Amino acid sequence: MTAFVVMGVSGCGKSEIGRGFARAIGGKFFDGDDLHPAENIARMSRGDPLSDADREPWLDRVGLRLKDVGEPTVVACSALKRAYRERIIDRAGGPVIFLYLEGTRDVLSERMTSREGHFMPPALLDSQLETLEPPEPDELSVKASIDQAPDLVVAELLAGIRGKTQ
Repeated sequence: MTAFVVMGVSGCGKSEIGRGFARAIGGKFFDGDDLHPAENIARMSRGDPLSDADREPWLDRVGLRLKDVGEPTVVACSALKRAYRERIIDRAGGPVIFLYLEGTRDVLSERMTSREGHFMPPALLDSQLETLEPPEPDELSVKASIDQAPDLVVAELLAGIRGKTQ
C-alpha cells in the first residue's frame, strides 16, 4: 500500500503529521492546501465555508496526486465526508489508507487561534466539525489522537497501518 491521506478538520496537524509520517515510511509528502483552486483559498480566507461543489475539483486533484504512485505518497487533506474519501479513492484508481487525526474542539480551537499565516480562520472550525463524518469501520483507515506529541501521533499511525498493509 503506497497511498495515504492524513485527514481531519483544520487545526488537527495534518501537514506536520503528514510530513513526519512520510519521513518515517520513506515517502513523498504533498500538502492538500497547495492543491486548492485559488477561488477556494479566497473563499475560506473570507470565512466562507466551502460547499461540496467547491470541494470537488480539489478532491479530484488530491486523488490524482495519489494515482499510479510507485513509492509511498502522503497527502494532507481534510477528507471530511465519506463521499469525499470515496471520490479521492475513485480518482486515485486504487486503495488509499486514511489516517484520521482526532481531537477535541477545545484543542483544535486553541491550535487554530495560535497559528500564524494560515488562510483558514478559526471561525470555520465549527462548520468543519459539523461536516465531519469520521471513517466507519468498513473504511480503510487508522485513527490517532492529536492530544499527544507529534512523534507519538506518527508512531500510533505507523502501528495502526501495520495490520492494514500486510
